[in-house]
Amino acid sequence: MLIRDTALIFGRCARQTVRSRFQILFGMLMPLLYLLFFGPLLTELPLGSRGDSWQVLVPGLLLQLGLFGAAFAGFAIIIENQWGVVERMRVTPVSPLALLLGRVLRDAVVFVIQSVLLVLAAVAMGLRAPVTGILIGFAFVAVLTVALGSLSYALALKLSTPQEFGPVINAVTMPSMLLSGLMLPMALAPAWLDVLSHFMPFRYLVEAVRSAYVGEYANADMLYGVLVAVAFMVLAVTVGTRVFRKAGA
Repeated sequence: MLIRDTALIFGRCARQTVRSRFQILFGMLMPLLYLLFFGPLLTELPLGSRGDSWQVLVPGLLLQLGLFGAAFAGFAIIIENQWGVVERMRVTPVSPLALLLGRVLRDAVVFVIQSVLLVLAAVAMGLRAPVTGILIGFAFVAVLTVALGSLSYALALKLSTPQEFGPVINAVTMPSMLLSGLMLPMALAPAWLDVLSHFMPFRYLVEAVRSAYVGEYANADMLYGVLVAVAFMVLAVTVGTRVFRKAGA
């Protein structure tokens, strides 16, 4: 029943995405601009990390794609709520978990597709990384998308307008990006900033993906990254499901 209901919601959301093809292309615009205009600036700089500059930058851009894309996913359900879609779902027998999973799995597919396009562009610019590492990076993007998408939809159900939702998301995503070392390794930061960044879960994810991009799959960075990613996803889906249940959606 859960699988069937999730597939139904996923199919509905996927059809909406297909009808808006520009969403896939323009969603990766900011990471692509960083890749094109910021990446070449790092090629000759000592970044204090394993691998070359592309193996440092591209994993950060992949997680930046998931961070900003999934965090703002809740805008869609605010619009649906205003159109009465959420109200009509209250009378259906579909479980709150399926209503959430169908949406976040659609988001995960979209952002993985964008990640593939971004990596292809990076390869054309000089990225060299093992295929296994690249696939691991895609998996981290999917998990991050499911987690952040769940929290984003939950927050959107609590807030009634985009004017309330947008500033809250901006206040969370910008510090998260800066303190996670997505653009540059936190090894370059002052000691106090490096210590502070350890309280940001996204740091562990990006360090795990950077390890994967240099072919290191069985080290502490990968272990911590997997544990944090899975725990974050489980917690986020649990919170999101409870909010959907209380909202009657």
